[in-house]
Amino acid sequence: MVNCPICDAVMDVEEEELDEGDDLTCEECGASLTVVGKNPIEIEPTVDEDEDEDEDEDDDEDDEDDEEEDEDEKEEDDDWK
Repeated sequence: MVNCPICDAVMDVEEEELDEGDDLTCEECGASLTVVGKNPIEIEPTVDEDEDEDEDEDDDEDDEDDEEEDEDEKEEDDDWK
């Protein structure tokens, strides 16, 4: 018996036919899942590499914005003195 790690629904799959790296979709919640272990069967949500790259780029942009704000605050402090 294989359960979805997101919604815990029982998934209708043949455990013997699953191999590490196989992709599955939960019929209940629609989650994209990947088999990460075979004995015992381990299933985790699929990590979309494109989404990770986008998040990393967003984090970099946020860091740059923070640095610019810090510099602006320093200039304002200098002007005040």
